[in-house]
Amino acid sequence: MNYIAVDTSGKHLTVIVAKDGKTYKLFEKDCGVKHSSALMPALERLLSEAEFDIKDADFIACAVGAGSFTGIRIGVATVKALCFAYKKPALSITSFDSIAYNVKGGVNGKILAVIDAGHGGYYACGYDENMKVDIPPSYLPEAEILRLKKDRIAAAAEDLPSIGVTLACVCDGLAQAAEAKSGETVAPDALTPLYIRKSQAEEGR
Repeated sequence: MNYIAVDTSGKHLTVIVAKDGKTYKLFEKDCGVKHSSALMPALERLLSEAEFDIKDADFIACAVGAGSFTGIRIGVATVKALCFAYKKPALSITSFDSIAYNVKGGVNGKILAVIDAGHGGYYACGYDENMKVDIPPSYLPEAEILRLKKDRIAAAAEDLPSIGVTLACVCDGLAQAAEAKSGETVAPDALTPLYIRKSQAEEGR
């Protein structure tokens, strides 16, 4: 399976190139507002390292959210452009998938993937024992997160001390999710961001 996967949905930047069973990964912490300038140089660097041509990809995967509104838009727009240019299908992966698929191997039972949304709220998505979503992506207060985690493992990409979470490596998780969901590709124009709530600017209008 040959593919490219990118994640610009959070503070980090993840780029993955999978070629003939070998996976090349680039992970930059605290990329923050630099996604727009960092993504393509990172991808080009990894393509060169892997000696991989985009035309040989079976699909191009993108983390569609939840997370940073600006980061998500950058990732989705870039992947769409690449898919159209090279006539490749797209694969939508949620930020929750990258968390849940990374911890599933060590967890018996249900998972609650959690992302800090700021201001005391969290984005969350639940998975059953078969990695099927049983709690749809939602914006929840801390009290509800604590209630839900009573019968499932709460996992996140960063430490959330007030909740208590299992840490997931979202770089590895992105690759694991891409491989697990490889049969769910869509046409490029069907790739859409996952916005669970309005941006802070929109809420202030």
